[in-house]
Amino acid sequence: MSFLLKALFLLPFLLWMFYATLQQYVWQPQTNHSWALKYSHDTIADGGCGGYGNHSDDSCYEIESEDVEYETTYRGRWELASENSGLTAMHMFIFPNTNKAIMLDAVALGPSKTRLPLEIYRRIPDSKKKYADFWAHAVEYDIDTATIRPLMILTDTWSSSGGLSANGTVLISGGWSGGGKTVRYLSGCYDTCDWKERRRALSGKRWYSTQHILPDGSFIVVGGRRMFNYEYLLTEGNSEKKIYELPFLHETTDPGENNLYPFVFLSTDGNLFIFANNRSILLNPTVNKIIRELPALPGGSRNYPASATSALLPIKLHDPNPDVIQAEVLICGGAKSEAASLAVKGVFVNALQDCARIDITNPMDTWHKEMMPSPRVMGDMLLLPTGDVLIINGAKKGTAGWNVAYGPNMIPVLYKPDRPERRRFMELTATVRPRTCHSTSTLLPNGNILVAGSNPSYRYNVNDSKYPTELRVEKFYPPYFDQSLISNRPFIISTFNNKMIKYGKKFVIKFKLKRLEVSAVDLKVTMYAPPFTTHGISMGQRLLILSTDGLIDEGPEMFKVSVMAPPTATIAPPGYYLVFVVHSLVPSPGAWVQIG
Repeated sequence: MSFLLKALFLLPFLLWMFYATLQQYVWQPQTNHSWALKYSHDTIADGGCGGYGNHSDDSCYEIESEDVEYETTYRGRWELASENSGLTAMHMFIFPNTNKAIMLDAVALGPSKTRLPLEIYRRIPDSKKKYADFWAHAVEYDIDTATIRPLMILTDTWSSSGGLSANGTVLISGGWSGGGKTVRYLSGCYDTCDWKERRRALSGKRWYSTQHILPDGSFIVVGGRRMFNYEYLLTEGNSEKKIYELPFLHETTDPGENNLYPFVFLSTDGNLFIFANNRSILLNPTVNKIIRELPALPGGSRNYPASATSALLPIKLHDPNPDVIQAEVLICGGAKSEAASLAVKGVFVNALQDCARIDITNPMDTWHKEMMPSPRVMGDMLLLPTGDVLIINGAKKGTAGWNVAYGPNMIPVLYKPDRPERRRFMELTATVRPRTCHSTSTLLPNGNILVAGSNPSYRYNVNDSKYPTELRVEKFYPPYFDQSLISNRPFIISTFNNKMIKYGKKFVIKFKLKRLEVSAVDLKVTMYAPPFTTHGISMGQRLLILSTDGLIDEGPEMFKVSVMAPPTATIAPPGYYLVFVVHSLVPSPGAWVQIG
């Protein structure tokens, strides 16, 4: 009897404890039929991640209150797109207004896996036949069907740089040996075009240099092996034929170099951010003067062969008249300065595990560090249409170069820059194919990722190392491809063919969405400049979050939104961009636009 009385006495207390626990940690269904974990405010304040997301505190991933309705536990998926791309994709980019990607290897590797058709070889002038080897060292890859078209390129693009010009022509500068002073041009003219090559278009031999488009549509080409300077490329076939010395590049060279392929980004104030090894500057390209040196980034080296990965974070244009448009740079991974010299002796040290970001428009800002879930060298960093950052490919030990890395990092990582620290990283679904030295990746118009290349070997001896030459092509589908979120995915109806949007002017996007109504709070429009990717660096990549207003319901599942174009060419250099409508964290397929 006494036991029963005690139980009755304790029952209210036990019920209260059960209710409090239920409020703190509960699974609840979402309107889109996905399931997300809801945390009480106390749990979030404590920084706890419970059983959701990653298992380490440093990669803790939590749901913010404004995203809770649309979050997903889905970690993405991989798809084998092709068994043989014809060559190993050391360099890659996509063409505007086509479904084509261009992949290039190195002539110095010897024969590729794709022969040049005889009719192409016959077109080579007799004076240049000595440079040809009957094999294709560039291919046009159809991203829908995986078919390839061999392209004729005679000079060696090994470790070159590149970018899309304002009219959609691709310029690739520099490379190995006789290709060092060459600039190559390719237009996307649907199955008929091939490369034009100008062998002495550059003033200096550029090998492992970085190229970036400028507001006037010209390009700057920075650095390269034993090239402590930069120069400008103007219109097709023209350059200044002048070299500008940059002692900063000499100062940042160490015994392992570690300053090749410098990170170069155009800031929102028109200055160029240049990062080499562990130091960075802001260069004014109008007067060719360094206007500021930023604080050094401690912890190791970040450029080839130490090869961290980097991006200019999304530029937010919500405020129509800001005093300063913020520009932040993110750098992740890399290696100790001595990693390369140790790797050639068979000693593979851990890659760096830190990420660091800095506001380059704030003279008082310093580097802010946080930790990735795992160490990484030679990774790729891609901006997603949602404004998130994808880190993919690379290794956990060693450094960039042939057979000097160990332990491929096969787990992509999603970084959410607007989340609080310690809640920004999420590990995604792992691949089964190592992608180490000379692997590439790029964002496709559909919002998925094309992944190719790795570990090219001489004469394509695919079995001559622990990580053999990789000819297979994959596609990775980020978490926003969760089937339970499909009702959130917009589809752009507007076509922008042959229409150029103007700086500072409004344009209208019509889109379809399987919803009875859409809230402007759940909607954003982003604008993406696709990069030239190689060696873990994505040249020219840029994402802008545009200002929107005037959301209009056009009828059953049809909507229209008014969008303000970027204000100047300093914010968005002229050329082709992919525009995405993002609804509740799910992007539409992209539509190509040209701004100028």
